[in-house]
Amino acid sequence: MEEERIVTVFGSSRPQESDAEYAEARELGRMLATNGFSVCSGGYGGVMAAVSRGAKEGGGKTYGVTAEFFRARANSWIDVEVRVTTWQERLFELIRMAHGFVACKGGTGTLVELAVVWEMLNKSVMTGKPLAVLGHFWTPIIECVREVELGHHSPWGEAKGRLIYVAATPKEAAHHLKEVLK
Repeated sequence: MEEERIVTVFGSSRPQESDAEYAEARELGRMLATNGFSVCSGGYGGVMAAVSRGAKEGGGKTYGVTAEFFRARANSWIDVEVRVTTWQERLFELIRMAHGFVACKGGTGTLVELAVVWEMLNKSVMTGKPLAVLGHFWTPIIECVREVELGHHSPWGEAKGRLIYVAATPKEAAHHLKEVLK
């Protein structure tokens, strides 16, 4: 039996079903599921609901890591709710459960999630877990940080600076994760 592979998806809780970000996250969930991944998210609305819904439509299993301080339960597309107490526990459980990550467009919460995963990869606290961003929303931040981290004469070279893969489409993100995790 093949080991379950989980991809944690980070993104905003704000997109509604009629929004482009919702549709894109739903397609991402479907693409991840059809490529053999289970999907984990923060378990609530917006991108989290969309990616879970898409994963279910693609025949996949879904996890939602929720926290007591939000006083809300998981969305209806979650198969397994993992309930924790604090925001910090939630973040690190989302990271611990995953074999790979995708960050969608989002606000400060998504930025924190992306930054923590990136830093864990950068400091080799965590290895072998690919990180992708969907679309070019995060590109200016990624490029700014890479410039500061690497400088123009960095001994790290290009390989150290490419810990984040920028995927133009949900299909490309799922394909990248599948290739890296084979």
